[in-house]
Amino acid sequence: MVTILALTFKAHSTARLEEVAGALAAIAGAALVIGAMAPMGRRVGQILGGLALAAAGVLFVLAVRYGVRPR
Repeated sequence: MVTILALTFKAHSTARLEEVAGALAAIAGAALVIGAMAPMGRRVGQILGGLALAAAGVLFVLAVRYGVRPR
């Protein structure tokens, strides 16, 4: 039996997912910069930045692949 992931988003949901992905990418960049500047926060900054960047990538791929382009 083949199971296919059936996800569909409306135009508004697609735009919202892309906005959230962009915000997460910006947060990831800020966390990586702050982690690089603070001597004791390097590991935490890298972990938070990496997790936020990974989540942003997944959301963006879902929005592009299964979403509807807003007009």
